[in-house]
Order: sequence, then C-alpha cells, then structure tokens
Amino acid sequence: MVYRGMDIGTAKPSADILAMAPHRLIDIRDPADIYSVGRFVEDAHAEIQAIHAAGRIPLLVGGTMLYFSSLLKGLSELPTANPEIRQALDEQATRIGWPAMHQQLVQIDQQAAQQIHPNDSQRIQRALEVYAVSGRSITAWRSETKIQNWLYPTIKLILAPEQRSILHTNIAKRFDIMLEQGFIEEVQQLFKRTDLDISLPSMRCVGYRQVWYYLEGKLEYADLPEKAVVATRQLAKRQLTWLRTLTDTVWFDNQKPDLNVKVLELLSRLA
Repeated sequence: MVYRGMDIGTAKPSADILAMAPHRLIDIRDPADIYSVGRFVEDAHAEIQAIHAAGRIPLLVGGTMLYFSSLLKGLSELPTANPEIRQALDEQATRIGWPAMHQQLVQIDQQAAQQIHPNDSQRIQRALEVYAVSGRSITAWRSETKIQNWLYPTIKLILAPEQRSILHTNIAKRFDIMLEQGFIEEVQQLFKRTDLDISLPSMRCVGYRQVWYYLEGKLEYADLPEKAVVATRQLAKRQLTWLRTLTDTVWFDNQKPDLNVKVLELLSRLA
C-alpha cells in the first residue's frame, strides 16, 4: 500500500474509508523505489508520535509480520545491499531456479531457510547476499538485534477464520473480485513503464508478480487465477505461522457475527 498506482492488488482503502478512518503510510513511494524495513520503522515511529501528539491511539494494521516485529523489537545492523552480488545471484537463479538457490541457503543457514519459502526469491536473495558480503549468516547478524525501548502498551488482536477452508475460499473470491475491478489493467500501466521490472520488490508482490508474468507471455490467462491464488495461500500460511509465534495475543474468528461486539468489549476492559 505504500506504492502509488498499486491500488487494486493491495486492496488499498477507498476514499470513503480514508475519510472515515485516516490511514498513514499509504501512497508514499513510487513503485520504482525500495521501501526497506528500516525506513518503515523510522516512518512508523514518526507517525505514532504524531498520532499521540494529537491525543489519539494508533492502530497498526496489516499482515507484514517482519515489519511489525522489527518495529517492536528493533533492527539489527545488516550489511548494505551489493548490486554486483545481487546481479550474480539473479543470474544464477535464472539458470537453476529459486528452489535450488533455497537449497544453497539450507547449507549456509538452516534456521533462515526454515523460515523462508523456496519460492520467496526476495528473501532468499537477501540471505545469500548477506552471507556473500560478510561471510556470516543473516541469522547470526539478527542475533545481535538492537533492542529498542518500546514505550507503548500494546494490545495484539489477530483476526483469522478458525477453518482454513474458509480462508482459502475467501482468497479465491478476492482474486476474482480484483480481476473484475480491473487488476490486469492496473498492472498493464506499471508494465508499460521502462523503469519497472520483476526484480523490484513492488513488482514481486503476490498477484502483481503473476500478472506481470502473464503480460510477459510466460503465463497463460487460464492459469493466472490458480497461480495467484496458490501464491496468496502460501503467503497467508507464512503469516499465520509467524502470528502463532507471537506472545500476548488475542485471537478472534472473523467469521463470527458478534466479532465487533467482542473486540469492543475487550478494548473497554483494557482501557
């Protein structure tokens, strides 16, 4: 949602919703930019302070658990990106595929490999890059995380259907709706730009990546929905796995008709 022009595929809030519930950190970057975890942490802290200064309570909403975790726990000082090594890794991945690159990561850093899907090219590349630059695994670097003083009492609410089948059904319905809303046309506008390509984090986003391959002729239209839905289900599985590692959480089944009442009751008790 930080990227301008990426609205349908990210389910960006409509103007009506934004008028009712103002959102921060939306449409703040061009898709050609790289928005790092470190920059997010800086931006989020600034917005949290601004909201507190206005006498309001910030709600951190989303599913990017690495970013949320980094905000609460702080960041480790990882080596900076190396364009030459990234290019070499990309070229190697083109020859042997990202699952094979993931196997290389298993040999170097088994703990990181267990947390990264074999098709998650961005995270595999970063982990291999860190090792190539420094000779140390990304897990070793992260073990030196700088613990920041998180000064705010935090209530962690998780909304997820109890039945996995409901989640899968909703994911498939969501992609159908995205296509009806003009998702392919949205990606076409990005595809026309000469400064964007599939190596950028913005274009690797689930859904955008699959439509990009379709526009390149690497994927048949008939296969597009299935590929996008499967990728989204894999993302949701990783999110749920990470959420289960969090402590002090309260889970709600978002299919329950009295969900809003239960959430409000909880917040009133904790206020």
